Amino acid sequence: MARTMSVAALQTAYGMDLDANIKKTEALIRQAAAAGAQVILPSELFQGPYFCVTQEERWFAQAYPWREHPCVTALAPLAAELGVVLPISIFEREGPHYFNSLVMVDADGALMGVYRKSHIPDGPGYQEKYYFRPGDTGFRVWDTKFGRVGVGICWDQWYPEAARAMTLMGAEVLLYPTAIGSEPHDATLDTAAPWRRAMQGHAVSNVIPVVGANRIGFEPWADYPNGGQAFYGASFIADHRGDLVSALDDEEGIVAASFDLDFLATHRAAWGFFRDRRTDLYGALVSPRPV
Repeated sequence: MARTMSVAALQTAYGMDLDANIKKTEALIRQAAAAGAQVILPSELFQGPYFCVTQEERWFAQAYPWREHPCVTALAPLAAELGVVLPISIFEREGPHYFNSLVMVDADGALMGVYRKSHIPDGPGYQEKYYFRPGDTGFRVWDTKFGRVGVGICWDQWYPEAARAMTLMGAEVLLYPTAIGSEPHDATLDTAAPWRRAMQGHAVSNVIPVVGANRIGFEPWADYPNGGQAFYGASFIADHRGDLVSALDDEEGIVAASFDLDFLATHRAAWGFFRDRRTDLYGALVSPRPV
């Protein structure tokens, strides 16, 4: 009998109320599970607004130890109730350290561990280095009830090295929770298409399905250029060829697809990308200033 995995990603807007955000996410998870999804991905930092548009110390109070985060304590029992895997993006506090993290919850509600975002952006509208340390977990792949899942967080998704590393570690699907939208320094810059294409390229080069979950909506900031930030959605699922098999524009909803994992394993071997790798030639990839 073929091994299959049914995946889904959630796309919606979020506000200031943590409890309301959790309840909205729970409702969408229930909807996805009722439609047959086994691994369900909410977007990045769905606990509240994307606060990294500015540098304000008040937001540090919204971080929690990962086992105690309200999103985790609320949704882990839901994972067990519905029998689904939930990758939960959180603002994590560990002692004096703060991370942009993800907690993997298996289909029995067990907390499988934490991944801390490896690549931390710092630019107009995405000032994450003020809040987050670079992740210290390395890339993670989890052997969930439904298959091996690798997860990167937002800025991680632009790096082919991250996707390749997780696939080398045995990932059978790659998931990317995201918060991305307008670029306040350049109103003409629309990153939605290249955002998708970068991850579609990861799918092709690793012969692996890729799932991207983004938020939507305008989040106003009174002291922020242009009055706020608009998140464009564009959540999607790409198959092993990089073709879009489920996608949204800027509306609330769910993307979903099912994959034959045994077929993908055979197809990945047949392409030979991993057979023909030349690690003896890749030194420049791990040198900070290759000559």
